[in-house]
Amino acid sequence: MNGSNEVVANEPLYLVCERRYIFALLMCAGGYMGAFTYLLRGGVFCNAQTANFVLLSIALGQGRWGQAAYYFLPMTAYFAGAVVSELLPDRLKRYGLIRWDTLLVGLEMLVLLGLGFLPESAPFQITQVAINFIASMQYNTFRQAKGIPMATTFCTNHLRQTGIYIKKWLQTRNAGTRNRILVHLGMLAVFVAGGIVCTVLCPLAGGKAIWGALVPLTVVFVNLLYADLKTERNYLSRTPAGH
Repeated sequence: MNGSNEVVANEPLYLVCERRYIFALLMCAGGYMGAFTYLLRGGVFCNAQTANFVLLSIALGQGRWGQAAYYFLPMTAYFAGAVVSELLPDRLKRYGLIRWDTLLVGLEMLVLLGLGFLPESAPFQITQVAINFIASMQYNTFRQAKGIPMATTFCTNHLRQTGIYIKKWLQTRNAGTRNRILVHLGMLAVFVAGGIVCTVLCPLAGGKAIWGALVPLTVVFVNLLYADLKTERNYLSRTPAGH
């Protein structure tokens, strides 16, 4: 199909990488990673960059130039993640082996596995930058679940969309609109669930608690890899919606 959203005979309407359960698992991992970095790695949220821009502006306003420069580190990592996730998919398509989405989740798993082996004395910035990088790639890669715009590493979009569709549902009582509300509320719920599980595990496992995020990511990876090698082998060149 070469990027077209048209559907031909026997072609799946949505790829596995666009299924809602995949996004729900990624949201769970996102909530888990956010809680981990806040609880054990410097009291920061690495899933998005708004807070870093706010802190940058405060540091600049107070004349703390060294502190201001520090915030460019996570920003650069997040920026690099976005650039890499734009450059690699087309190049990977040439080989016709697996989709970029699948490779990305595998890469995330390797990064998180490595972070769990870091000693507790290791600088927090190692974990922060690594998670900034993979969170950016995940956010930029997984964009729509069955046609619904999604963000898999933070909640702001889901909260906004919930408000928008509640207003529309109050006006129309449309079943499709109600379904969208439930989808976004579900994504918020699994994000919170991931954070809760991480909060319970961190005091017990310390830095190795980051491995808990591997559970939902492993389920995602296995499903995506099976689709690439078996059920969607003929659709590796198809571009997911939203790209």
